[in-house]
This record gives sequence, C-alpha cells and structure tokens, in this order.
Amino acid sequence: MIIDEIKSVLEKDGYETNSETISRIQVMLDSIRDDNQINKLDEVIEWFNKKRDESDMIVEEIAINELDKWNVDNISGNINHESGGFFEVIGVKVSNTFDREVGKKGWTQPMIAKNPGGILGILMKKINDVPHYLLQAKAEPGNIGKLQLSPTLQATTSNLLKAHGGIRPLFAEYFDEPKNAKIIYAKWQSEDGGRFHLKSNYNMIVEVDENESIDMPDSFIWVTLYQIKQLLKIENIVGPHIRGIISYL
Repeated sequence: MIIDEIKSVLEKDGYETNSETISRIQVMLDSIRDDNQINKLDEVIEWFNKKRDESDMIVEEIAINELDKWNVDNISGNINHESGGFFEVIGVKVSNTFDREVGKKGWTQPMIAKNPGGILGILMKKINDVPHYLLQAKAEPGNIGKLQLSPTLQATTSNLLKAHGGIRPLFAEYFDEPKNAKIIYAKWQSEDGGRFHLKSNYNMIVEVDENESIDMPDSFIWVTLYQIKQLLKIENIVGPHIRGIISYL
C-alpha cells in the first residue's frame, strides 16, 4: 500500500511514525485524489449552481425599526431579540497603548455580543472506505450568491433550543447528543474578534458508521476532502465555517 511506502520512507529518514502520523498520511492522500463514490467534482459544481439558480430567497435592506421581534433599547440603543436569545448588537469603546490605524486614541464601534455560541459540525461517513463529508447548500441573507456550502449543522444555542419557535435543525442529534457516532474533532474556536464580542463556536467532525442510513434533503451532498480543496479555488462557494473546521484535517 502507498501508506506503507510513505511510512517506510519517513522511517528511513528518521521520522517517528505513530498512529497520528499514519492518520496524517491518510488525510494527505484523501486531499490529493478524487475518490468520491457518488459524485464527481463537476457534478458537485453543477448541483451547487442549480441550487443557486433555484433559490427564491429575496433579501431587502430595511430600517432597524422595521425589524420584526427585534427591539432597540431606548436607553442603551442596543438591539436585541424579544426572546432574549440569538445575539445583541452593542457599542464598545476601545482604548489602547499601542499604535493601530487610529493611533493611541482608540475608537468606538458596534459589535455582536451576548451570543452563547453554537455548534458548527460536519458529518463524516466512509463510503467504500473513502471518507465523505456531508455539506449543505445553505441560504443566508448576507451570502454573495445567496447560497454557500456550509457544515452539516450550523446552529446557535438559540436554534438548538428552538427560541425562534420553529423546529430543531436537521442532524442536530449527531452533534449535541452523539448517538451511534464517533467524535473525530470537537473544540471551541473563537470567532472574528473585530465583529464578535467574546464569541466562540464548538467546531466538530463526527463520523457515523458506514452502514448508518441517513435520510437527507436534496440541499445536502456528500463530498470528499479533495473536492472541498478544489471548491476552495472557486470564489464564494465554500463558506468560512467549513474552512475553519477542515483546518484541523
């Protein structure tokens, strides 16, 4: 096997080849060959473009005071949801002793705050012994092109608790109460500190058994690590959360 050949070369050059090394070799091989057992790369791209064309989401910019179920506090000016969940827009004043774009005088800015974080999770399943990752073409109002490829689960704590009054996100049970699944990676990772105040999300990769039957809507698709890497070469297809999660691999 090619893994054994690479292992032999590394050992000959004095490198230690433990289980972590073998795992890294396997991931490297997964990232340089297109072994998708379901869809070739051009089929994935065609599927994604079709989803974009079919999206009927319309985004219209409106005034803050026109937001439904969102309130502007008369005293603080903070923007919050009537449920007390999701997030709050606050103002901060920053003072510093080092030089930045504005010098030592500091600056003021709005920030997204009081968000307890959530789960950003990708489901992985081996198909014919090849790791496949379940992604979704997710519509978000701020996306360029309306849809971007997103993790299997992209949910705030408020979403998981159904603060919006709707249903729980699809596949949540594999991540917040993992059953019949193996956690490959699970760590809190911080969000952009220029926009979010003390915000982090729980990034996860969870493997399900290859015999697990998964019923998924047509907005989801199985892709390989190689295909994700190739899709990153196309502008505005792969969302930032996927980029963050797969950096572990």
